[in-house]
Amino acid sequence: MPLDSNIIQLHADQRASNIFGDIPEAIDFDIEFEPTRLKGKNYVVNTTTDTVVGIVGSNYPYNPHPEYFKQIQETIIDNLSYNDVQNAKVRWKTGRWGAFALMDITLPEVRYTVTTKKHQTEVSQRIVALHGVDGLCSNQVYFGAIDVFCTNGLISGDWAKIRRKNTSNFSLGKFIDELNEAKADFHQQGRILQTWADREINMKKARDTLEAVMGSEKKAKKMTQLYLAEASTRGHNVFSLYSALTNYATYADERNGFKLHKSDNDNSALHMFGREQDVSKWISHPAFKALAA
Repeated sequence: MPLDSNIIQLHADQRASNIFGDIPEAIDFDIEFEPTRLKGKNYVVNTTTDTVVGIVGSNYPYNPHPEYFKQIQETIIDNLSYNDVQNAKVRWKTGRWGAFALMDITLPEVRYTVTTKKHQTEVSQRIVALHGVDGLCSNQVYFGAIDVFCTNGLISGDWAKIRRKNTSNFSLGKFIDELNEAKADFHQQGRILQTWADREINMKKARDTLEAVMGSEKKAKKMTQLYLAEASTRGHNVFSLYSALTNYATYADERNGFKLHKSDNDNSALHMFGREQDVSKWISHPAFKALAA
């Protein structure tokens, strides 16, 4: 006798929880739609708190956070090996009063070692999924890496853009195809990082490159200080410069001097992911590519 579909889903949910943990309470809510006074527009209501978290078109699909993220988690489990997903670490970030959510998964067992003359760093595979229930964020998944030494997130330029999904209807089939390619792509990216670690540079080259890619002398000056801190550990090379950039996209306090302006609706997650996109653009800039060549 076949298992009831609800039982199958229960087992799948439990399996995902065992590996990735529970969905945070702040985004573990159902949604419903209520009509507004404007034709063709509906309110998105958090049914747990009975608060409006967005306004969308009347044809906006029903897709609450838990369903989306569990779908991503289950697909990862189904398409990667047990060794790949064991010891997975998950960080959650939210914004817009829970309407925006980001799931940041690190797979410590999928790793690559980058070695400089002064230091050895392990990077682990990273999967970042974004979701919104207010119509302001399309479903997106990025593949990258995490620097285990200092927990800096690494989303590279062209590599990440290939993996980006920026459509209103998330393509699970396409995600599965790209997930199956992600491990090989990760190791290819690791080899690129190693070439950056082997590429020695001097202070003038580092400073000139930062000014070119950032387009701001003031910002480049602050980033140069971050580079010096990274270079003291990793040596003067392109990988240290890259680590300085990813530090900017990871922290926003006294650790790097790039503080965020506080807002009253906790949108720091959105701003920090925006910084990751900045880094992706910077390392795709001709000046950085010339330095790393």
